[in-house]
Formats: sequence, C-alpha cells, structure tokens
Amino acid sequence: MNRMGTKQDYIIVGGGVIGCAIAYNLAKQKAKVLLLEKGEIGMGGSSRNGGGVRQSGRDPRELPIVMYGVRQLWPTLSEELGVDVEYHKKGNLRLGKTPEHVRVLEKLVAQGQSQGLEQTLISYDEIKAINPYVSEQVAAASWCTTDGHANPMKTTLAFYKRARELGVHFISGETAQSIVLRKGRAVGVKTKTNTYEADKVIVAAGYASRAILSTAGIDMPMFNLVDEALVTEALPPMFEQMLGTAAADYYGHQTDHGSFVFGGTTGLEEYISDSTASETSSLTAPYLCRAILGYFPCLKDVGIVRTWAGFIDKMADGVPVIDEIDEVPGLVAACGFSGHGFGISPAVGVLASELILTGKPHISLDDLRYDRFRAKA
Repeated sequence: MNRMGTKQDYIIVGGGVIGCAIAYNLAKQKAKVLLLEKGEIGMGGSSRNGGGVRQSGRDPRELPIVMYGVRQLWPTLSEELGVDVEYHKKGNLRLGKTPEHVRVLEKLVAQGQSQGLEQTLISYDEIKAINPYVSEQVAAASWCTTDGHANPMKTTLAFYKRARELGVHFISGETAQSIVLRKGRAVGVKTKTNTYEADKVIVAAGYASRAILSTAGIDMPMFNLVDEALVTEALPPMFEQMLGTAAADYYGHQTDHGSFVFGGTTGLEEYISDSTASETSSLTAPYLCRAILGYFPCLKDVGIVRTWAGFIDKMADGVPVIDEIDEVPGLVAACGFSGHGFGISPAVGVLASELILTGKPHISLDDLRYDRFRAKA
C-alpha cells in the first residue's frame, strides 16, 4: 500500500542536512518529493557536529565541491532560505607546535594550493596578529581566509523549512526497512507499515544507509565512529576563526551566542564506538580540555555547560559516495561523508539534484562513484 496515494518522483531516506538539501533543490525544479526520517529532522550528525565550513584539509576528490559551495552558495544561503544560518567566513587556523606538525601543515598547504585554494603557512607572529589568544607554544599554522563556520541545526532546519514550503512531504518517525525492487530497478521504499513508490530512491541516511542499501544488494564500506564535543558557557566575543590542529586532537569555534563548541577524538573511538548508543565517555572531555588548553591557556577557567556525542558515518577511504548505482538503476546513494558533511551540504544539495534530474552535475562527481570499491581485475 502506498500511503501517499500517488507515486512520487523521488523518495529520500534520511532527514539530515544532506537529505534536506537534496529535497530542497529537487523541489526547486518542481519535482514531487517524499522524505522519510526514522526520528526527528536533523537529530543525527546534522545537529551533532562542530559547524565547520572548511576547504582546507579536504581530500582532493571533494575539494572542488566544497570550494564551489563556499564561493557560490554559502554567502547567500541565509537570504535564500529565509533563516540566519550564522555563517561567518572568517578563516581557519590549523595550528601546530612541533617540527612534525609543521611538516603536516606544509603538506596540507601544498595540496590545497595545487587545486587553487587560497591557503598559506604562517608563523607564530602572524598567527598572533590574527588571534592574540594563542599560546606561545604554537610554532606555525595553515591559514585559509575563505574558510568559516555556521550553525548546523539552523542550517538543517532552514533547508527543511524551505523544502516544505516548496511542497516536499516529510514523514518523521518512519523507519525505512528495505528498498523495493522491480525487475532489478529501485521503485520504492518499504517501512514497517507502508510501502512508498517513486521513480528513484535516494539514500542519505548516514550510517543507516549501509543496512538500507544492503537490501538492494549494495554493500557500502562504511563504519560508525563516535565523535564527542563540549559546549562552554557564553563569553564575550573573542575570535571568529574556525580552529583545528595538525595533530587533529580538537577543533572548534566560538558561536554567535558566545559559547565555544569544541570537538575531537582521543584515538580510542574505534574501540568504544557502538552502532546504536551515542553516549559520552568519561575520557573524552578531560582529553579535549587538555588539548584545548595547550593552544589557548586563557580558557582555563571557563565553565563547561554540557557535552554530547554523535556518530560519523565513516567511509572506508574517507570520502563520500554520491552516485546513481549502476547495479541498481533508480537507486542513488549520498552517504559516508566521514565527518565532512555539514560544510559540503549546500553544494551536495545542488550537485546531487543535478545528478538525479539529468545525470550530469555541472561539477564532476566521478571521484565519488560507488564503483571505486570494485575489485580490480
């Protein structure tokens, strides 16, 4: 039984920022779209991330996509969606202390510059001029002036709001159980109580995409990786840059509200990650605090308001799949964003919708095809 009564053009599984951005862009082209979300809109990784809108440190396969988003989409996104998404393009400092850190930064800068990214390696004195709060232990940083940050929940809900206004039908609390196949083609989605039909099915459900796609015989090489963050009490404005480190021990920024949001990993995540429970570990917050204070000792007396945990849908090679699957016509995957999904989401919304509608996105997605995981002859 098709609860909607009529066949949809497209069904999207997953109501995070990626699914909502694709839905919005499809609806702009007058498509009939149904989006299914097992929980509430934006309650997965889309509301549990650091809000970075960065190009620096990206894999070369996804860098052109996020550069397009930063140049063409993010600057006007609040106006387009009718919601202030708190986007600030104030740069990204990736900090390093040791000679090994500097070598990491040199490699990242060279890689970015080779693809046209405005990124430089700067000294302590130059860092201090940009951010006077930084520790004297810092030796160098990569500096990308066009990076920034935004509010993840506001952005997700802004895409949701505009998509609804354009006619997208959202059903939350409905878990996709399987892809409906007919003569080898994806023609719908089955849930516990309903079957919905469409011309194409787009799976953008984070790590849950793996189980859903497997019902159509597609094994997406992903795993779940827990990620934790802390939120501080609100402070007067201090600095607007997005922060990261060569050691990859933490990242963060100060929000419009004044709180700092800092996230990071301890290196133990692969051993404590669980596919169902997003619970904080007693190890992570102290680890993050030690890492942060090594770069910003001025924050030593700042109170922590709360901590939270979420999941990264980590693809085997660290970049997503955005592809219409050859083996199952009518089936599109947009998943495995490996912790990079929020900043790239407006561009993915545009390019994935072009792929779905015409098969020819104006920026190539060939490096993100599913068939890159096929065994080589």
